[in-house]
Amino acid sequence: MSDLFLSTPGDALLLDDRIRGFPAGHPPLPLADIAARGWKPYDGEMSLPLISLDRAAFAANTDLMMRYVKAHNIEIAPHAKTPMSTDLAKSLVAAGAWGTTVADIRQASVMLKAGLKRLILANEIGGPAAARRLAALLARHPEAEISIFVDSPELVAALASAWKGRTDLPVLGLLVETGAARAGARSKAAAEAILDAVLAVETETFGLAGIASYEGAAATTDPAETATRIANLMQLTADFYAAVRARVGVERKLLVTAGGSVFFDMVVKALKPILDGDANAQLVLRSGAIFFHDHGVYERGLSGLDARHGLEIAGVVESASKGFKPALRLWAEVLSRPEPGTAICGMGLRDVAMDQGLPRPLALYREGRSLRSIGAVTVTRLNDQHAFVDLAGDEAVRIGDVIEFGISHPCTCLDRYAVLYGLDAGDVVTAAFATSFG
Repeated sequence: MSDLFLSTPGDALLLDDRIRGFPAGHPPLPLADIAARGWKPYDGEMSLPLISLDRAAFAANTDLMMRYVKAHNIEIAPHAKTPMSTDLAKSLVAAGAWGTTVADIRQASVMLKAGLKRLILANEIGGPAAARRLAALLARHPEAEISIFVDSPELVAALASAWKGRTDLPVLGLLVETGAARAGARSKAAAEAILDAVLAVETETFGLAGIASYEGAAATTDPAETATRIANLMQLTADFYAAVRARVGVERKLLVTAGGSVFFDMVVKALKPILDGDANAQLVLRSGAIFFHDHGVYERGLSGLDARHGLEIAGVVESASKGFKPALRLWAEVLSRPEPGTAICGMGLRDVAMDQGLPRPLALYREGRSLRSIGAVTVTRLNDQHAFVDLAGDEAVRIGDVIEFGISHPCTCLDRYAVLYGLDAGDVVTAAFATSFG
């Protein structure tokens, strides 16, 4: 598969039946030509399993999230690790996103080569060797605007060494990370030690950009405990922000970034009032999966958001769980009916995520027609290539039928696919989006 994608511009990618979803035996096609073929994931022509994007749901989710951030006078840099699709990342920037978030150096390379220049690298990258790799990449992109997480004086020193004496590198902004349950400084004193290290080595092309955090890692199965832990992390972040301002003065522009796709409301509630009086501070969320949503972990997460208060936009509280729509679906055929009450579908661990819950059967299709929803049917387990489906007494399911599934956790499902097929309201393929998971 890799020879199809090497150094090829997006629309010129030549796809063939080595790619999931592409019809077996069909002559190769450029990516841009797929939209005109009229393919459907349930009519027997496309190879299954495949993953699809409900384009109307994605557009509606985008509009809702952009309305939310603009209403609160904050910004968003959607995390691109969810789809790793440069076209979808560009669409979010075109819709009003401040920039794009990535998780590592390779992801940064993908986005930079696509022309997305304003990036938050929301992770620590390692030590001196990783710092040299980042410098090697950015030497090819001198126009880039990069901010990167740091949570140790050691990483600060490694990055400073890689930037020292270089005139061919763009400005690198350092975001001192406070954290809980993952990376990040665990105390104000620890954060201030990192700040000291940054300020000691600042140059015109290397220095402090602001403060970062990630509240999602602090979550537990207990909502009350989760709320306490996130509140404590946001308090640490706020206290450190005050310390930074005391050190650098009020004229320095600072980014303050946090906010995933489940608890971003808690971030806004905690940090926005503190930053409101600072004309040179900007709060930037990094929510990415929110634009795709799902039938699992994010469905549950947004129900929790509603239980807290709901999605407040311009003084009006809306239901997040009703407003955001699951945009991703997976399609698979029934391969076997080995015993009453059981169907085996051609979809397994290599095709769908299960780290945050098993896929959910949604609807049944036969001979190119939609038959009905099948909400009582459940997936009980997955093998490498098989899904075991409990039919709950629905014995009408036949071999060769197509089942449409909802998924849980887009970030660990999309990475199995080289192409994401965009569907219209009639479930006809009207676009194809190449992914870049490496």
